[in-house]
Amino acid sequence: MNISIASDHAGYEYKKAIIEWLKTEGYNVIDFGTNSQESCDYPDYAFPAAEAVANHSAGFGIIICGTGIGMCITANKVNGVRAANCMTPEMARLARFHNDANILTFGARLISLEQAKELVKVFLHTEFEGGRHTTRVEKIHLLTGC
Repeated sequence: MNISIASDHAGYEYKKAIIEWLKTEGYNVIDFGTNSQESCDYPDYAFPAAEAVANHSAGFGIIICGTGIGMCITANKVNGVRAANCMTPEMARLARFHNDANILTFGARLISLEQAKELVKVFLHTEFEGGRHTTRVEKIHLLTGC
């Protein structure tokens, strides 16, 4: 499976480590940058990474900044994206299970690298429950014109 990944300068070190870890887990990673810790603008990286998920070039996305908030807001501007900013494994599980989230965002300044890896693991291994949640996800897309 292809995983789209991006970060700004604040998330760069986590992005590098998560890419290497994902590769050992057998995932193909599409890296949308940034490629240094030099200050940059997160929308420049979040948006193309989210587009890869929306156009099905990637099955899921992982987008990292200082808090995860800016990346999440940006990713959710892309039709077909359901990005969730998570800080705990339970949030990541429920984002997939109930909301069919297809992009995980988090803040490198708020959680440890080990916590981040656990979020990614839970997110990628949780299936969408469907059922009553399908109707709710469909309503979101009707509201946003997705």
